[in-house]
Amino acid sequence: MFDEYDNNNIFARILRGEIPCKKVHEDEYTLAFEDINPQAPVHTLVIPKGRYISMKDFSATASDAEIAGLIRAVGKVAAMKGLKESGYRILANAGPNSHQEVPHLHIHVFGGQPLGPMLVKK
Repeated sequence: MFDEYDNNNIFARILRGEIPCKKVHEDEYTLAFEDINPQAPVHTLVIPKGRYISMKDFSATASDAEIAGLIRAVGKVAAMKGLKESGYRILANAGPNSHQEVPHLHIHVFGGQPLGPMLVKK
């Protein structure tokens, strides 16, 4: 797991405007943008604007307004992408076993096709 926030992670750089993104939604607390390597027809990332590594970090230290803002942004993105009727999956990875690649909390919103089982048993 990441021990401390990296100010040069790609999402921090996107938030600072150093790297462009295909913005879907932005408000006081969040930014949502298209994933650059989509795994489904709809694959949008929703991130808090604060310096949070994981859901554990976010839920322990974010303000109530930031927490509500992130959850509401996920719902808004799903609605904006037309996923309310067909359904969608949300996913937030945390730590090495989950394959978290960027040390900034991000929630994936997947949809636009049947997504199949969450995990494949071995």
